[in-house]
Amino acid sequence: MRILIVEDDVLHRSFLREVVERELPDVTDLKEARNGDEGIALAIEHRPDAIVMDLQMPNRTGVEAARAIWRQEPETRILFWSNYADEAYVRGISRIVPPGASYGYILKSASEDRLKLAMQGVFVEEQCIIDRTVRGVQQRADDRLQGLTDSEYEVLIDIALGLTDRAISRRRGISLRSVQSRLQSLYEKLGVDQETDRDPDGAAIYNSRSRAVSIAFLRRLVNGKAIEAAELDYQAWAGSTG
Repeated sequence: MRILIVEDDVLHRSFLREVVERELPDVTDLKEARNGDEGIALAIEHRPDAIVMDLQMPNRTGVEAARAIWRQEPETRILFWSNYADEAYVRGISRIVPPGASYGYILKSASEDRLKLAMQGVFVEEQCIIDRTVRGVQQRADDRLQGLTDSEYEVLIDIALGLTDRAISRRRGISLRSVQSRLQSLYEKLGVDQETDRDPDGAAIYNSRSRAVSIAFLRRLVNGKAIEAAELDYQAWAGSTG
């Protein structure tokens, strides 16, 4: 079995190497990458069977690296290993997993035994192993009453980028009325209500868009890396439309 470790922290990388060498005796080739770009290059060159992938790395996140690798080798088994269970990461991964692919998502706070079981499950038994905390985030995201739909999440990202209703309408190919409907649904789920939240003189106390983005960050529905990736996507779209 060929395994690739993609982790920017040298101590974490060394720890993962020790666990792999001790728990997976069938490994014949073990490579290490210090960031997402190196991970992609090594994956293309050596075609590993399985990858341990950190999520938050400089320049290119684990989600971005995994997406590039899966485009080339969709059968690669990937275990995401992260400090974070942000919904932004959970959604990002769910959008890129190839049909039938085996993958896992485990937090760095999990015990070493749990990490070993995750490696065995994903790499050897080809299962999908998701940390309990991450599974809870997935379930909340999928909850139709409380979780955001994909269309609501898209409009959240768009207002975080500062786009107007008209720009969102053009970018998403929907009517202005649909944009406003999605915004209203987003505000309701995030608890943003200008009609209720007013000062003693009856004036609104916040801008609904700014408030929604602030709450989304506090609830970890979005994070800085998600916005960076969204900005790149937006620039690509803006460039293609002239």
